Order: sequence, then C-alpha cells, then structure tokens
Amino acid sequence: MDFITELEQVFHENASTERAIPMEAYMKNNFPFLGIKTTPRRAIFKEIWKLHHEEVSLNSREIALKLYKKKEREFHYCAIEILIKELKKKYQKDDIQLIETLIITHSWWDSVDTIAKYLLGNYLVQFPEEISTIANRFSNSDNMWLNRSAIIFQLDYKAETDFKLLSAICKKHKDSKEFFIQKAIGWALRDYSRFNPKGITDFVTKTDLKPLSKREALRNI
Repeated sequence: MDFITELEQVFHENASTERAIPMEAYMKNNFPFLGIKTTPRRAIFKEIWKLHHEEVSLNSREIALKLYKKKEREFHYCAIEILIKELKKKYQKDDIQLIETLIITHSWWDSVDTIAKYLLGNYLVQFPEEISTIANRFSNSDNMWLNRSAIIFQLDYKAETDFKLLSAICKKHKDSKEFFIQKAIGWALRDYSRFNPKGITDFVTKTDLKPLSKREALRNI
C-alpha cells in the first residue's frame, strides 16, 4: 500500500462527523473536514509518514499536489507539512510555481499563512535574488491571497526583515477594503516592531493606514 492510500484509509477510519461540524464552521464552511483534530491528525500522519519515508522523500512535490486535490482539509494540512520539511534548504528555482499553486488553491488564512511564512519565506531565503521579482509580482496580483503572502512572507525573518520592501508593499495595499489585507499589514508591522519599534512607529505615523492595520501594528509598542 502506498503512502497516500494508507493515509486516506487510516484518516477515514478516524473520521468523525460530529467533530467535523464545528471544525468546518470555524473555517466558515469553506472546506469539508474529516473531523480529525490537529494533535491526533499529526500523530497518525507522522506514523504513516515514517512507514513510507523514502517514498515521500523522493516524491514530496507530487504527493503534496495529490493530497491538495483531495476535498477534505486535513489532507491539505498534510501536504503543506510534507513540503515544509522535505524542501527546506533543498528548493529548486521552479518550486515557486508549486508554492503559488498552493497559495491560490483552496485558499483561506489557515493554509495561506503557513505557506507564505514557511514555504515562500524559506524559498526566498534560499533564492534571495528572487525576492524583489516575486514580492512585486505577488503584491501586484489580482489575487488577494498572493497579496497577503507578499505582505507576510518575512514573518520568520525577524531582525533580517527588509523593512524598505515591507513598507513599500504595505503602502501599496494600505487602502484595501479586504479584512485579510488590512490584518496582514498590521500583523507584519507588529511582528517587526519587536526589532525596530521606532521605525514602525514612524511609518505608522506618516502612513494613512486603515484603523485595523494601525491598531494591529502598534499593539505591542
């Protein structure tokens, strides 16, 4: 039995319609759930992954895409977690196409935020020469989730955050009426305020941000 077949079989054995209902409601009923909470899902997933380690390691991209085509949200989480581990420091240049596909497929904050921070963020650590091109392309896109990803991909960069780039992207989207964009701007600025509180305070003071973005940005200052 291959990895996906066994994972699907065991997940369905542990499914619960009763648990799925509140999980689906929390995600605004955008996706069906099997009803397996995070801790048991990861325990099951880890055990089956261990049994099929070589298969997953050699075919991580293909397996992730197949999991992402399944309708239940738990499979999407597994796909992302596989790529975070298997691709770290081993990205290929064309993996940006895979990352973008995941961002714009089954898009919601739970998947996009993880992909942006850990996949897109780590990809651009490995290929820093691509930062300007990709950040600008994503921030200029008509897809709101690509815009959000361009704003938050540096969340794990800490003191190494390119504040000039972050500021430019935030300014570009400061008038957005989208909740997820306003929230992302505030979140990214607040996160970087741990390392540059004066810079963030000055930026917020001089930039006409939406109230939500401003409030979030200054929360810890």
